[in-house]
Amino acid sequence: MKDDNFLRENNARHMWHPMGHQGNSDANMPAIIAKAEGVVIEDLDGHKTVDAVGGLWCVNLGYSNNVIKDAIAKQLYDLPYYSAFSGTTNPPAIEASYAVREFFEPDGMVRSFFTSGGSDSVETCLRLSRQYHRLLGEPTRTKFISLKKGYHGTHFGGASVNGNNRFRIGYEPMLPGCFHLPSPYPYRNPFNETDPAQLAQNIANAFEDEVQFQGANTIAAFIMEPIQGAGGVIVPHESFMGLMRDVCDRHGILMIADEVITGFGRTGSWSGSTHYGVKPDMMSTAKGITSGYFPVGAALFNEKVADVFENSYPAVGGIYHGYTYSAHPVGAAAVTACLAETVRLDLRANAAARGKQLFEGCQALAAKHDIIGDVRGGTGLMTGFEMVSDKTAKTPIDPATVKRIQQATYEAGAMVRMGPPNILMSPPLTISEGEVQTILDALDTGLSAA
Repeated sequence: MKDDNFLRENNARHMWHPMGHQGNSDANMPAIIAKAEGVVIEDLDGHKTVDAVGGLWCVNLGYSNNVIKDAIAKQLYDLPYYSAFSGTTNPPAIEASYAVREFFEPDGMVRSFFTSGGSDSVETCLRLSRQYHRLLGEPTRTKFISLKKGYHGTHFGGASVNGNNRFRIGYEPMLPGCFHLPSPYPYRNPFNETDPAQLAQNIANAFEDEVQFQGANTIAAFIMEPIQGAGGVIVPHESFMGLMRDVCDRHGILMIADEVITGFGRTGSWSGSTHYGVKPDMMSTAKGITSGYFPVGAALFNEKVADVFENSYPAVGGIYHGYTYSAHPVGAAAVTACLAETVRLDLRANAAARGKQLFEGCQALAAKHDIIGDVRGGTGLMTGFEMVSDKTAKTPIDPATVKRIQQATYEAGAMVRMGPPNILMSPPLTISEGEVQTILDALDTGLSAA
């Protein structure tokens, strides 16, 4: 590897960074993360911090799981790559599909389509939901409905159903036929409704109204995150997902659960859908499926969807969609090893316990710091808080202040993610009680510095 000075000098000269302004990467040196162990990351200067971001909502098992690393290394020697396009496959892909089926059996998922990540998985669900209706003789069902503040990746389909204009404005016009309902967000919503249960019912009513307006026979699918992650860790009322499922069922609309963040124990259950007792028709997954050790995702389908595609053979129903790295043998080996470790360590239990600790700790910080307007989380290990310059008026704080808080928190010992006006946290599900306290102490320092 090149020396440290080379790395600093060339950071932004040859590579564009995702999700930010390229001039900023050049003007403000990002943290160059060089090492990691357990839940602690170390930058090029030797500064160690607890990773309260979990890489990017994904390193569920921490950075030191040798079971996954060994599985990847062995597979690289046995078979580093082969295609899974029709006509060929590989042993790890077969094993991984079985492991995924077992893991998501409580959610009713019976088939998987492997991808390279979450955006790919969402795109696969959107495309196949349209094809599903065509196979049923309903070619007019092409529209998608989603939630504001939802995040579904960066492909054109996913960006079109995204509910945050930051991912849309620079790329419009987006895919036509995509419509958005209000977020189940008691702190800010167009109904001025602070009761989560009533807000859930209001949005379900708005969904029903939108279906009537658009025409049920024009809508292919409704997509939602069980808990909105990048939108600010927005946890809906426990009734919300079921209410939306009921509307879908009444009108023949497929429900897609975007479990890219919420799957694999993050919510304190093995999936967000399981947590709310809802069985969707499709799921998009990624991130925790390999703990971030290899880029893999999977779109999952229930029996109803599988039957339509499989019973159409040989006349129609071919899936002419896929990726070079779909069911990559090294990635598939990582999937099988990761799922086994996830279950063996029962990550959902620690996610529930440490998530409660992090949420309650952030509530205590809100009582101390007027800059915090709203704390969200409490369902598993994902927590966020929204910062305001005026608590009564709920005036969002300026992004520069959020950046200062993030930097001061980092210097104090914890890497957190900023999504102005929010600070977001999703640490590894293996984190200890003491390490959660380190995050809270660092946040206290960062907030005080602002």
